Amino acid sequence: MDSSKRKFLALSSVTIASSLYGSGNTNVPKEAIAIKSHKAPIPKTTKPRVVVLGGGWSGLSIAKTVKTFSPQADVILVEKRYEFISCPVSNLWLVDKVELDYITHDYLQAARNYNYTYFNATATGIDKKSRILKTSEGDIAFDYLVLSPGIDYDYSKWTTDTTLITRLKQEYPAGFIPGSEHITLKNKIHNFKEGNFILTVPGGNYRCLPAPYERACIIADYFKQKKLKAKVILLDENNAITIKKKGFSSAFDELYADYLEYIPNSVIQDIDLDKKIVTTEFDEFTFADAAFYPRVRGAKILETMGFAKDAKDMMEGHINALTYEVIGEENIFIAGDARPMGFSKSGNTSNSEGKYVGNLIARRINKEKIPEWEAPITLCFSIVSTKPMNAIYIYTRYAFDKKDKNPKNIKFIDWKNFSFTKTLSSEEWKKEGSVNANSIYSWADALYFDMFGPK
Repeated sequence: MDSSKRKFLALSSVTIASSLYGSGNTNVPKEAIAIKSHKAPIPKTTKPRVVVLGGGWSGLSIAKTVKTFSPQADVILVEKRYEFISCPVSNLWLVDKVELDYITHDYLQAARNYNYTYFNATATGIDKKSRILKTSEGDIAFDYLVLSPGIDYDYSKWTTDTTLITRLKQEYPAGFIPGSEHITLKNKIHNFKEGNFILTVPGGNYRCLPAPYERACIIADYFKQKKLKAKVILLDENNAITIKKKGFSSAFDELYADYLEYIPNSVIQDIDLDKKIVTTEFDEFTFADAAFYPRVRGAKILETMGFAKDAKDMMEGHINALTYEVIGEENIFIAGDARPMGFSKSGNTSNSEGKYVGNLIARRINKEKIPEWEAPITLCFSIVSTKPMNAIYIYTRYAFDKKDKNPKNIKFIDWKNFSFTKTLSSEEWKKEGSVNANSIYSWADALYFDMFGPK
């Protein structure tokens, strides 16, 4: 039988089965249409297995750290992407100040250098009782599971109209989930001719607090260099710039007075994409193009897996703030941007946080004393101009509020119970010797090397 006949018969069988099972025929046994699970093509092991879901800044740091401090562990990083694209530094890529290769990295390289397994698959569910993570490429048994799935967008403050939400995602993506969104945004910037270009700053603890302000500066800088009749309109849901206020304010006023308009307290009431009008509580704005950044929420996969009915609150009340464990689920952890604690949702924060979580898991495997809680670190550079390259930065550690009881007795600590300590910043971008490109690239190079190792 030739191949064309085989394909025809196979397709015919699928069509007949689909018609039969979709026709409401109640005589079809359930087992005939059930999708059987299968094991992932991963070698069996008698070693403790740690599965890390999500290959972002947190997941990569955790996978490396577990394997470093517990070499006998079988560590598997499950990630649906084929390559890593960095959100930090991507604003420079939007205006051709760095190459795509600079922010794109190789998961296989990280796995080779740090001796763990990169498994390219999408998580679909979990069997908590049997300790199995279900993926598009098969089931993976685990002893320890770390969920670092990042964030999803939450458009519900603006609209519940699914048609509008779909159009916003496709036509005016936020550009804070790496990949196609960034490519679309870059094309928008480079093809822009004139008029208003709207950007938004969401409320709440969104991903990378200074990034929308940095992006506004960089796009305004690009329009200024091109001498376009264009203006960036930055609609901020907050009542003031959320971070590095002095540095960004001075840049807005002194560098981009004709190219950037900052408007706080801009809570969006309506978006008309056909007429290209945004309506806030106090005003109405027309636009030629835009990138709408809504509020963020915990990744929906956390709901699918049954860890919370609603993960919009970043799993608030469901995670032990000292160990990152899901309350009631031993050795299942949630880390990175999906966690509720009020640490900055930034790459550096997730990377440093991952070292603590990874060390904690490694010590459990080694049957060693669990480490004392260690604060993550936020070190963040923000570019305010590209010619010359000037930036501002902030360095922050975190601590429990002194008003709290002994943190060891608290199962969950709300973000309001964290305070910022040892905060250092430089917002004087105008001064000679201020933060420049070399500092930014050195910071990025060090973190990329930490996660991926030598090429």
